[in-house]
Amino acid sequence: MAARSFWSGYLKLSLVTCPVEMTPAVTQAERVRFHTLNEATGNRVVSQYVDSVSGKPVADDDQARGYPVGEDDYVVLTDDEFSAVALETTQTIDIERFVPRAEVGLVWRDRPHYLAPSEPVGEEAFSVIREAMAATGMVGLSKLVLYRRERPVMIEPRGKGMIVWTLRQAGEVRDEKDVFGGIKPAAPPKDAMKLALSVIKERTVEWSEDLLGDRVQASLQKIIARKKKGRKVEAPKPKAEEETGKVIDLMAALRRSLDSDKRKR
Repeated sequence: MAARSFWSGYLKLSLVTCPVEMTPAVTQAERVRFHTLNEATGNRVVSQYVDSVSGKPVADDDQARGYPVGEDDYVVLTDDEFSAVALETTQTIDIERFVPRAEVGLVWRDRPHYLAPSEPVGEEAFSVIREAMAATGMVGLSKLVLYRRERPVMIEPRGKGMIVWTLRQAGEVRDEKDVFGGIKPAAPPKDAMKLALSVIKERTVEWSEDLLGDRVQASLQKIIARKKKGRKVEAPKPKAEEETGKVIDLMAALRRSLDSDKRKR
């Protein structure tokens, strides 16, 4: 089944505007999902919101969103008040700046979304914006209201369409210097570097989505299939763990790695 768009609006570059629609680029439809059951009865367990004082369930129509301003003290906002936050970024991706694609590190990227023209009349303008970014190696930066927040987004060309990445806010990404700052600079030995490059060369393959398979999900599917047929499932015997934490001979370890990779070919 084709994915359905969840947002529609306009892509704007200066005076050029075209109607577009956005579709999430990722899905969890293939993930194995479980329900929580009452083991004694086999019935599903359902969750519900309850009043923290009375303990009574709260109906959906009686639920409100409150901002805490003190202990047990909240400022409550209604749906109309949320709607009153009228921003142009609700329906328009206005590309305000361009930066080289390589300068936006992966750590800043959050969720990807496919962007495509929603009407034939806008395809020419859409293609001009897309191809201009592709030719210059640039990506566009904008702001867009998604998931109840105004988020910074990055727009990049992708084949016949584009991808809109929601980006993390500046305060959400830790400074790498706080983690990497204590690592002492050291030039690796030339012989070790040569062997490491050989290991990388032996393990280099063409990119394929098959490289991203989830072995846990695949194993769960097999277990579920066996249990549906009434077959018994036994836990595998644990393998002996490799010893870690020992000082190793780097050159010997690299040579063994290279020999092992060659034998597997």
